Amino acid sequence: MPAGTDGPDSTASGKSRFDDIYDQPDPRAYYARLSPLEYEIPHHAQAVFRRAAAERAATTDGAEGSPVVLDACCSYGINAALLNHDLTLADLYAHYTSPEARRLSTGELTAWDKAFYAEHRRPDAAPVIGLDVAARAVRYARAVGLLDAAFTDNLEQEPSPGPGLGRAMADVGLITITGGGSYLTRRTFDALLGAARRPLWVSAFVLRTVSYADIADALAAHGLRTTSDPTRTYPQRLFTDARERQYAIEAVRALGADPEGRESAGRFHTVLYESRPASPTDTAAAPWRPEGHP
Repeated sequence: MPAGTDGPDSTASGKSRFDDIYDQPDPRAYYARLSPLEYEIPHHAQAVFRRAAAERAATTDGAEGSPVVLDACCSYGINAALLNHDLTLADLYAHYTSPEARRLSTGELTAWDKAFYAEHRRPDAAPVIGLDVAARAVRYARAVGLLDAAFTDNLEQEPSPGPGLGRAMADVGLITITGGGSYLTRRTFDALLGAARRPLWVSAFVLRTVSYADIADALAAHGLRTTSDPTRTYPQRLFTDARERQYAIEAVRALGADPEGRESAGRFHTVLYESRPASPTDTAAAPWRPEGHP
């Protein structure tokens, strides 16, 4: 369950891969590689996740304490940084690609970042835990204070969370995703929701090159209703080359969507899927369809 296991090589499908930047001791290579590609989905997610976290916190569910946010495929804690700090994605790019950052050792960068994030911490910061198989990335995010806890359980391979994540799930009220929709399946969501003790909400940005239907159906089996607006998309990043562009165009068309003006214009695009507990009038067993589709 990586933060997005694509890197400099290409998959057989044509999508580029960036495996080498996802589990470094610190995130400098991550930001340096993705900045020229204008990777921007955490920017679009920032306001959405802040709203979702605030709305979930305002919902009374009978449990003590503020509901925790679980960022799945959290990588170096980018979503937590943007959720809980008065910072933008542009600020993070500037910070990690600066001459000052390049001169530091990982230990020095960690100390610098602890002070950096503490200085910009919002008073309404939500508790956040991270989940990602990239152990060094989540260790960094935990060390600089972006995550309250971090776990490396691979729920695509294990049927249930380990003891630590299992205990942490008792407090989770919101799951956020920006980089894992292409790599996670219903197995991960079945495991997480099976361990939940509070009503769970899910907010997920997913590339239009993959279907979210199986995951939405799994969420429905746990009592969640998923909605989306397929007419509104959020750009993710530029394509690395013509082969990747062609792959995306073909994949989007195969799923019945139109790449014109989006993938055909040179960028991956995502759709936001939001899942909330179903009301008594909802039919949980009904097959899920994107909002606006028959």
